[in-house]
Amino acid sequence: MVNEGPNEEERDDTPAPETELQADGSVSVHPSVSIDPSLSVHPSSSAHPSALAQPSGLAHPSGSGSENLSVIKVSRRRWAVVLVFSCYSMCNAFQWIQYSSINNIFMHFYGVSAFAIDWLSMCYMLTYIPLLLPVAWLLEKFGLRTIALTGSALNCLGAWVKLGSLRPHLFPVTVVGQLICSVAQVFILGMPSRIASVWFGANEVSTACSVAVFGNQLGIAIGFLVPPVLVPNIEDQDKLAYHISIMFYIIGGVATLLLILVIIVFKEKPKYPPSRAQSLSYALASPDASYLSSIVRLFKNLNFVLLVITYGLNAGAFYALSTLLNRMVIRHYPGEEVNAGRIGLTIVIAGMLGAVLSGIWLDRSKTYKETTLVVYIMTLVGMLVYTFTLNLGYLWVVFITAGTMGFFMTGYLPLGFEFAVELTYPESEGISSGLLNISAQVFGIIFTISQGQIIDNYGTKPGNIFLCLFLALGSALTAFIKADLRRQKANKETPENVSIDDERNFKSEKE
Repeated sequence: MVNEGPNEEERDDTPAPETELQADGSVSVHPSVSIDPSLSVHPSSSAHPSALAQPSGLAHPSGSGSENLSVIKVSRRRWAVVLVFSCYSMCNAFQWIQYSSINNIFMHFYGVSAFAIDWLSMCYMLTYIPLLLPVAWLLEKFGLRTIALTGSALNCLGAWVKLGSLRPHLFPVTVVGQLICSVAQVFILGMPSRIASVWFGANEVSTACSVAVFGNQLGIAIGFLVPPVLVPNIEDQDKLAYHISIMFYIIGGVATLLLILVIIVFKEKPKYPPSRAQSLSYALASPDASYLSSIVRLFKNLNFVLLVITYGLNAGAFYALSTLLNRMVIRHYPGEEVNAGRIGLTIVIAGMLGAVLSGIWLDRSKTYKETTLVVYIMTLVGMLVYTFTLNLGYLWVVFITAGTMGFFMTGYLPLGFEFAVELTYPESEGISSGLLNISAQVFGIIFTISQGQIIDNYGTKPGNIFLCLFLALGSALTAFIKADLRRQKANKETPENVSIDDERNFKSEKE
């Protein structure tokens, strides 16, 4: 029996088999799918790289034993896995924004420029660009658990290194700690869609991806809220160092606890594939598939290329806005460091709500193109309203307009991940989401530096209009993306429309 509903759990270890060996030697992985035993297709990242399309119809990855592809069933552990991931992603995101949210205080403590503090945020973006492809390869080679352990361990190490920077002349030490955390982020950002595909059923993947992204957004929200409360703007350097140490000790303890939880909870993958698409991905897995050829195929996919550009424009604008928010608010509302943090919190909390609602909506409607376009346009509208109300002198207006903008701007992030997986199935989710993130980091660095210079020389309004122009471009390009939902087609295949010839044709297209 095929179980794909979101509430189905593993009830026993001996389900009725559904894989049959056909008379002609072909393998039926599912009653609706027939595969030629000689077929070799590049694996989804959900499949372990050593998995094979065996004549028996079962893939046997090198791991904790072979899994049975004859049954589709979700695991009880899936929510624990995604929640632990969400938590250590939250911890890493907090460390990204903790300096920028009190930019002026760290400038005073370390005696450095605003641009130097901005680089503590931008180093996350810069580090990601050269390290993505090696880490994506490691994800394909060693799997989810190894990458999760590495990311969590680096995040923990970076947090403790920062405790060695509690004197004004030790700014280089805090840079080293932040660089370690930025490397940890490379092992985190590309994971949401991979975890969702490997652990969750067809009707849960978008919601699961939203929950995974939710943690990162929650970390940014806490990073806006907590530092202004824990580290007041005071002149006494010794007292300031004491308050900073409290923040660093708390985050170090939390990071250590989360590393322990990852070791205990995180497993490579469930015993059974959770969806037909995932089962097919295991069955089609080939150990000889070329990693670079997968990237080449992705860049030949025009719809995906457009999504890479549009996602980068939106996420890059969010990164720039988050990094420079403290400077923008303080410029119009001097002494309001705490409220600047609360405005950032409002942006992210609203975006988390938008992310969860959009994930639930996608699981129900499957309207990826339409939802993405509407959210993108509303992001532009929200940014325009925020731009022209920031200097009115009423903080409550800024809270409302910033929250509205955040609902759509950060709510868009999981939409991009899931739309990418749909457009590129059965290619690696790790590679597709990684390329989206590279685009976001590149645009994030460009936008942060450019908008920062515009704000310093011309004011906040021209700086925000600068972002609005690129969001308008992103909205226009999104309209040209075609809704080629390949993963949905794989989940709906029937005996009448899947044959050996179809699979051979699919192989030819990939080659």
